[in-house]
This record gives sequence, C-alpha cells and structure tokens, in this order.
Amino acid sequence: MKNSKEKTGMLQKVLNWTERAGNALPHPGTLFALFAVATLILSAIGYAMGWEVIHPGTKEVIKPVNLLSHDGIHRIILEMVDNFTGFAPLGIVMVAMLGIGIAEQSGLISAVIRLLVLNSHKQLLTFIIVFSGILSNVASDVGYVLLIPLAGVIFIAVGRHPIAGMAAAFAGVSGGFSANLVLGTVDPLLAGLSTEAAEILDPTYEVNPTANYYFMVASTFVIAVTGTFITNKIVEPRLGKYTGVVDENESSVEKLSKEEKKGLIMALLTLIGIVIITLIGIIPEDGFFRGTDGAILTSPLIRGVVAMLFLTAGATGLAYGITTGAFKNDTDVMKGMAASMKTLATYFVLVFFAAQFVAYFKWSNLGIILAVKGAGMLMSADIGLIPLMILFILLSASINMLMGSASAKWAILAPIFIPMFMIMGYSPELSQVVYRIGDSVTNVISPMMSFFALIIAFVQKYDQKAGIGTIIATMIPYSFAFLVVWILLLVAWLMLGVPLGPDAGIHYQLPTQ
Repeated sequence: MKNSKEKTGMLQKVLNWTERAGNALPHPGTLFALFAVATLILSAIGYAMGWEVIHPGTKEVIKPVNLLSHDGIHRIILEMVDNFTGFAPLGIVMVAMLGIGIAEQSGLISAVIRLLVLNSHKQLLTFIIVFSGILSNVASDVGYVLLIPLAGVIFIAVGRHPIAGMAAAFAGVSGGFSANLVLGTVDPLLAGLSTEAAEILDPTYEVNPTANYYFMVASTFVIAVTGTFITNKIVEPRLGKYTGVVDENESSVEKLSKEEKKGLIMALLTLIGIVIITLIGIIPEDGFFRGTDGAILTSPLIRGVVAMLFLTAGATGLAYGITTGAFKNDTDVMKGMAASMKTLATYFVLVFFAAQFVAYFKWSNLGIILAVKGAGMLMSADIGLIPLMILFILLSASINMLMGSASAKWAILAPIFIPMFMIMGYSPELSQVVYRIGDSVTNVISPMMSFFALIIAFVQKYDQKAGIGTIIATMIPYSFAFLVVWILLLVAWLMLGVPLGPDAGIHYQLPTQ
C-alpha cells in the first residue's frame, strides 16, 4: 500500500488514543453494574433533594423513588430474577438464534452467500458483495467470518485488489449493519429495548420488530449503491494494482457442489411452501393468520415475527441440512441449535446487569424526570425535528467509537432519549431508526467493534504491514459517505412523512386521562 504510513499518520495518533481510551473502559457488563449502582445512589439523592416534574400526559406530579429505602432494597432483592427473565429482548433473541442456528450449522447461509456472490456479473461484482454483506446480517456473524475473506479471494480471482474486495464486504456487513431486506436478530433485540424505554411513559406501548422495516429496505439499496461507488471510485484506485503473491488455490473460487445445489433447491421449495401457507392464511378476510379484528397488522405474522423467523430459518435449514447430509439425525440438529446458544454466553451475562439497570431506572422515575427536563430544554431551543435527529445521529456515532455493542449502547440511550422524544411528540420508532443510523456508520472505523482485530488479520494476509491505520484509512470514505447519504435519506423520509414500518409513524401523542 503506497505511502499508507504518511497518509494515516495523524489518523493513527487519533485512533491510538481512541483505542487506549476504549480499552481503559470496563467490560460492558461491569459498566451496566456501575450504572445500576449509580441509579440507586441518584434515586436517593433526587428523593432527598425533592426533585419533581409534571407528567405532560397525565399532569401527575412525578417524584424520584428512593431505591435505597427499606421498600426499595426489598424490591431489588425480590425482583432480581424477574428483572432478568422478564427482560424483553432476552427471549426474543434466544428464539431467533435457535432458528438461525439451524440454518447456519446446516451450511445453508454459507451456500446462499456463495451462490449470490460467485454467480454475479463482473460489472456487478462490487455491488453484489456489498449487497450480500448487508443481507448477511440476518445471520449474525457469518458475514464477518465468511464473506469478508471470501471477497478477497473473489477479487483476486478476477484480477482485482483483494483488500478492495474485503473493504467492500466489510462496508456492507458492518457499515450497513442496520439495513436489510428481511428481519434479523437486531430488529427484535432493539425493538425490545425500545419497548422497555417507551413503557417508562406509556405502559401500554409496544415497539414491533418491524418498526423500521420500510426505512431499512430503502436503506439497503442506498447503502449498497453508495458502497459500490466508494469502492470503485475511491478505495480501489487508491490501493492500485495488487502486486503481492497470489496463491494458486485462490486463483479460482470453489463452486457449489451437486449436493449443495440439491440442498438449495429443497430449501427453496420449503420456503415456497411456507410462503404459500402464509398467503393462504393472510389473504382471505377470515384467514387463520389474520388478527382477532381481521387486520393484518395485528396478525401473528407481525406480532409474532420472531416465531416466524425461527420457523422459516429452522425449516429451510433442516431441508438443506438433510439433503446435503450435514444433518444425519436429530442430534445434529440439536447440536446446531446449541452451538448458536454458545455464541450468546457473553450476551446473557451482559443482559443480567442491563436488565437490573433498566429496571432500577424505571422504578426510580429518573427516566421520566430526565426526559421531561431534557425535552423542556430541547423544545425551548426550538431547533426543529431534522437538526435534532442529526444531532442524535452524531451522538450515537461518536459513542460507537468507544463502545461496540449496539444493544449495550441502546440499553443506555433508549431509557433517556425515547421518553424525551415522546414528550416532544416523536415516536419511539423514529428514535430507534435514528440511533441505528448513527450506530452503523462508524462501525467500520471503530477499534472497539468486536471483529476489528479479525479484519486486521484478514488484511494482513495480503499486506503484512497493515494495522489499525491501514484499516481506518481504507474505511473512512465508507463511513463518511454512509453518514451523508443516510442523513439525506432520513431528511427526505421525514419531509415526506412516510411511515418507518407497518403501523410505525414518525409522530407520537401522549395518552391523556
């Protein structure tokens, strides 16, 4: 890579500082434990100082609840287990991952990505790789461990720079993290956290996993086109022609075997069968998939989207795995599901402390008090919806540089900003989609992103001197471009007043008594 050291010298210093600062932070689980303790202390301080606000919806006087009191301590001890097991995102993620685990362990997801990438036209190769990276997010980490190194091999096979291929894939997988054409695990996960936060003000409010679906479908194509342009016009020309040694085994890409092709056909037939059953249940006015009121939006397909995700991923994964021989018996299937649960071990630990923090925050009334006070300040500033949302995007993007987990950050920000924006008249669904934009755009340049070290290792295969500065210098154009086009898309969306998803508008009105 030419003059990479000179071009990234200042950037390297900034990133080294960021890395040191990020590494100095405790584990996210420890952070949530500290936040929980801080909430307890702050609740006692607020109670002693007589803080109070008037609820804008009910006109009720809201005061802090001292959680270090006799009753508060009893509640902390007695409801600790319920806080954990009743935490909205926990069951949602577990069920979704069980289904995706079947599809992933069977090899179905890997085969679909290979089919999509390897059979694309050379002129569309970059677009297909970025696009595939975005779609791979439905399967959690498969894009990082499979598509990114595969993209380097594919680019070598067609005589292009392998690092450019990996950069394109990385941009799609990580920079386009929130976009997709189908719902993934991140959708129900964030929706659960948003529901918890919205219930601080409105106990009956529910944020559906499909809340941002329309916006994210549009984002998929916008990000894919933008990533393609950046790769072809900026990143690859900067890298120049690859002059390294090309492994003979990488001069061509392994095609799908006959068994894999048969497996894909069976998986497709299974998917078609599921679609036909779904249409039969949803098209007739008295269809068995319709809601109790006959509406589609209240149907199990929408409200139970996680169960549908589990059934669809599980059924197609079974069809593929049985056909290819990946699943020889029921034990293999159960092992595949268990393997997906192993990847959630750290998440379970994180959720335990996050659940306590969210519960304490809700019990203490601090969320309502902070929201009312903060909303008052923002409304008095009168900066308008669009500038307000842009500021929130920039805030989320900045925090992402020091804290990698999307759910961990949203668990902290949602209880503050969702109630605040609800008071100002903006829906939880809008708050969530704005957060997702900010959380995605800096993934590719954040050393705190969990797979950042793995990306460096992949790149070092083709450039032994590559380091953090190399990755950042390569990925900064994507980060900046994604930020700009996503803000423009959001502004256009807000100006047109288009719903963000099914029954998910932009505005919100507090219920009155």
